[in-house]
Amino acid sequence: CKTCHWGKDHRDWEAYDIGLHGVVYQVNKWKPEQFDFSKRLSDADYVGPTCQYCHMRGGHHNVQRFGTVYTSMGMSMADRGAPIWNEKRDRWVSVCDDCHSPRFAREQLQALDEAVKDAGLKYRETFKVAEDLLVDGVLDPMPKDLCPDWSGQHIWS
Repeated sequence: CKTCHWGKDHRDWEAYDIGLHGVVYQVNKWKPEQFDFSKRLSDADYVGPTCQYCHMRGGHHNVQRFGTVYTSMGMSMADRGAPIWNEKRDRWVSVCDDCHSPRFAREQLQALDEAVKDAGLKYRETFKVAEDLLVDGVLDPMPKDLCPDWSGQHIWS
């Protein structure tokens, strides 16, 4: 998963790697009794979850089916608790309760909701500052001496 799911445009691997589950993986990944990668995922009894354990349940490669991303195309402030998401949230909790209590899983999901809401607000505040600088003529979105990378990251540096 790390091959594609890391870097400045989406920090999925970094988030996993520094979290508790990722640390457990990094410490134990070379111990076959802890992570036996010769077994099919459905038969595996890992000491901690890998990306596949949570996001590819039943062999599905539709990782969003068990993901926590609810929005697309910039709609970051969607109501994550809206009834339309109930099935997705219940499915997410069902994955976590392989190892944790459903109450713990729901509390973590609620904390994630709050973090997403806070991050969305901070992103919009930051974007507004950059937009105001551009309007005021202080920010040059395409400096002649600085070639942008594929995602235009030079604008924010």
